[in-house]
Amino acid sequence: MADGNVNLSTIKRSGSDDQFASSAAKKHQINKAPPHVEDPAAALANIRHEFGEHGGVNMSIEASATFTVMEPDTLRRMFAGELGPDRDFFIYSRHFNPTVLNLGRLMAALEGTEAAYCTASGMSAISSVLLQLCSAGDHVVAARTLYGGTHALLTHFLPRACNITASFVDIRDHEMVKREIVEGRTKVLYFESMSNPTLTVANVPELCRIAHEKGVKVVVDNTFAPMVVSPARLGADVVIHSISKYISGGADIIAGAVCGPASLLNSMMDLHQGALMLLGPTMNPKVAFELSERLPHLGLRMKEHCHRALTFATRMKELGLKVVYPGLEDHPDHEVLKSIANKDYGHGGIICVDMETEERANRLMNLLQNCTQFGLMAVSLGYYETLMSCSGSSTSSEMNDEEKELAGISPGLVRMSIGYNGTLEQKWGQFENALSKMQEHKL
Repeated sequence: MADGNVNLSTIKRSGSDDQFASSAAKKHQINKAPPHVEDPAAALANIRHEFGEHGGVNMSIEASATFTVMEPDTLRRMFAGELGPDRDFFIYSRHFNPTVLNLGRLMAALEGTEAAYCTASGMSAISSVLLQLCSAGDHVVAARTLYGGTHALLTHFLPRACNITASFVDIRDHEMVKREIVEGRTKVLYFESMSNPTLTVANVPELCRIAHEKGVKVVVDNTFAPMVVSPARLGADVVIHSISKYISGGADIIAGAVCGPASLLNSMMDLHQGALMLLGPTMNPKVAFELSERLPHLGLRMKEHCHRALTFATRMKELGLKVVYPGLEDHPDHEVLKSIANKDYGHGGIICVDMETEERANRLMNLLQNCTQFGLMAVSLGYYETLMSCSGSSTSSEMNDEEKELAGISPGLVRMSIGYNGTLEQKWGQFENALSKMQEHKL
C-alpha cells in the first residue's frame, strides 16, 4: 500500500498464530469505521472493496460456524479477549463472522455511525438494543405511532418480562416529550424517522437535543427512510433497520441492523453482558453476502421509489382522494422533512390513502390487485412491486382501538409501498382503472 500501512483484516493467517498477535491484550471488538462524507451513496462508495479469496470481484462467503486455530494456546487467548476479529481471529459465527462484519461496515457507512452489527431480523435488533440500554425498573419514552410489533414489545412484553415500562407520546408535541421523560429513570427516547403507517416525520435534531439535555439516549428506527434521512448525522445515538424492507428490496430476506457507537456495539457483543451475544440473533453469512450485493444500488432504487410515490400522491390528491405523503406541501411535516432530508433522495416511497372505512379500503385493494394488477395485497415494503395493506387490521393490529385512534390510524387507511416495476404511466393507468370501477359501482 502507498502509505505503508497493512490492513490486517484482509490477510489470511498461516503458520504461527502469533504473527499478527498484538503484544498488548486487545478485547474482542468491532472496528470503528473510517470518517464518512454526508451523502449516503458516497459514504458507501468510500468503504474498502472486499475481494474474493481467489481474486473474485465479489467477496467470498465465510460459511463456517466455527474456526480453527494453528496453536493450542490460541483458543485460550481468544476467549480471554487477547485476540479477536480486529486481528482476523474468529471463534464462532454467533460471535463474529467475517462476511457479516463486512455487511456491518457497509451499514455503518450508510448511516454515518462508527459501527454496525447485523442481525437475523429487525425485531431482534430493536429488542436487543432496548435490553442493552435498559435494566429492570427503567423507562422508555416512545412515539405513539410505531410498527405494531415494536408497540407490542414496549406495551406488553418488556413490562411483563423485564419490568421495563414505556410512555407513549405524540412525537410532534415536544413539550409532551419533555414532560414524559423522568430524569434518572428514562433511558431511551424511541421513535421512527418516518412513522409506520401514518408517515409522521420526526424532527430528529430537536428531539435529540431534548433527550440529550436530560441524559437520555435516542434510538431511531429508520426502516422507512434509508438514504432519505440519516438520523445519526442529525444527532441520534442509535439507528435501527429492518433490512428486510428497502435495503433488501427483494422481499426474500429477513434481517436487521443496529448502527451506532463502537462502544455500544462492543458492549452488545460482550461475553457476559451483551444482548446480541447472549440472545443470539445471528445473521447467516449467506444472507449477509446477498445483502452486501444489494446495498450499492439502494440509492438508485430509493430515488425511483420516491419519484413515483410523489407523482402518484400528487395525482391521487388531484383526483380528490385523501392522501397522506410527506412530499406534499399540505403534509404537516413537509417542511421538517425538507430540513432534515438528504439532498436528491426524495420524500420516501410510502403513500397512505385514507378510504375512511375498512370495507372501502378492502374493495379498493381487491380491485387494484385482482382487476388491474396495480399492486399486491401484502405487508412489508421496499419491494419492486407495489405492496398494499390496510394497516389497522394488519401491521398495526397489535394496537387496540384507542391506541390506533391516538396514533391517527384510520380503519380505512391503506398503506402503499410504491414499487418501480413497469412504467410509471402504465401503473398509473392501472390505478385510475381500479378507481373508476369503484366509482362506477358506487363502492
